[in-house]
Amino acid sequence: MELGLPAAVAGGAVIALLLGLFGGGGSVLATPLLLYVVGIHDPHVAIGTGAAAVAVNAGANLAVQARSGQVKWPCAISFAAAGLAGSLAGAALAQKVDGQALLGAFAVAMLAVGAAMLRPPRSAGNANVHLDMAITLKLVPAGLGVGLAAGFFGIGGGFLIVPGLMAATGMTLASAAASSLLSVLVFGIATAGTYAVAGRVDVPALLAMIAGGAIGVLIARPLAPRLAGRVLLARRLFAGMVILTALYVGWKAFA
Repeated sequence: MELGLPAAVAGGAVIALLLGLFGGGGSVLATPLLLYVVGIHDPHVAIGTGAAAVAVNAGANLAVQARSGQVKWPCAISFAAAGLAGSLAGAALAQKVDGQALLGAFAVAMLAVGAAMLRPPRSAGNANVHLDMAITLKLVPAGLGVGLAAGFFGIGGGFLIVPGLMAATGMTLASAAASSLLSVLVFGIATAGTYAVAGRVDVPALLAMIAGGAIGVLIARPLAPRLAGRVLLARRLFAGMVILTALYVGWKAFA
């Protein structure tokens, strides 16, 4: 069913809401939404457009989170800077892959997203993390690897960035979710820019998703504190939706 630009507005709102609440995971829904609901038929155009929309939505959410004081800027900048080269390389590589094969790989990535979101964090974490050399040596290779995956699949990568930040620094889930938005923004810009140069971004669909994203950001701001006590349950429900979507994408890719 192809619903056109109204579906892009609604999808942008949902993705921005999920980014604001969880810091990641929502971006994997952008490509299936654009392909199977909005009506974009080229997988590469869907990935490029989705990456651009996710970057804008992540930037809006980052501005909100920055005012809350949850963003650990030195750690966030180190991770994002390391991942920039990876995201550029991943996006360039993906454009050389057949569209249907890319969708099949994307379905596998979505399954990984769902599985990752089902796992609870191992500890509450340290709310007063400070960047040092030991942490930097963990952040740089993690950022490079996540950036490569984000660029190749055209996703924000937040589902990998959040646990990566927590593992490398020991920060809390709330700080990791907020700090991850900088990397989602940077990786999205890099990926979308690579696709835009090749003429693979649908501007009307992008603008519709950005408009919807503004609504999602406004909803996420008051909702996030209310969800704090039930965040793990919400993540698991969302993970189930991602896994079901992955199975559908895989079926369409290989049918």
